[in-house]
Amino acid sequence: MHAIDVPGTPRDWDLYRTAVVGIRFGERTVRVAPRPRGTAEGFFPVPDGSGATVHVITAWNPRGRTASDDANARDQSLLLDEVRRRGLVRWPAVGGDARGTHREESVAVVGLSDAAARALGRRFGQDAVFAWSPDAWRVLACGSGAVAVSGWVASVRASAES
Repeated sequence: MHAIDVPGTPRDWDLYRTAVVGIRFGERTVRVAPRPRGTAEGFFPVPDGSGATVHVITAWNPRGRTASDDANARDQSLLLDEVRRRGLVRWPAVGGDARGTHREESVAVVGLSDAAARALGRRFGQDAVFAWSPDAWRVLACGSGAVAVSGWVASVRASAES
């Protein structure tokens, strides 16, 4: 994984760089995991050639502090309201560590620039957001220009299994 602007990285940067995300597309969930740079294997939800990026954003646990279930649900609802208000294509998502011991409800969206995704993450107190494109999986720091770039692998599974 390649990091750019390392001095501007959040405290938990290494955790973000190794995080996985499950995105629910109807009856199936696609689990996206970072891989060595140059790897791009599996399903990508946006048509080839569109140039679109899927950004994954959460409102859970702002500023890296564990919030109550009620506070997380309220903040996530506000994020979803904002995404709907903007008319963005969206899918439910869950991000967390590869072992599944830490999970945060999220939303995967198409239609934002990296700058707009970072700004939305900042608005909800987040350290970072994810940016998934046909050729890279990137972690974007919300408070600086820091970026970690890797490849990705996406595996499809029935939603009940995710």
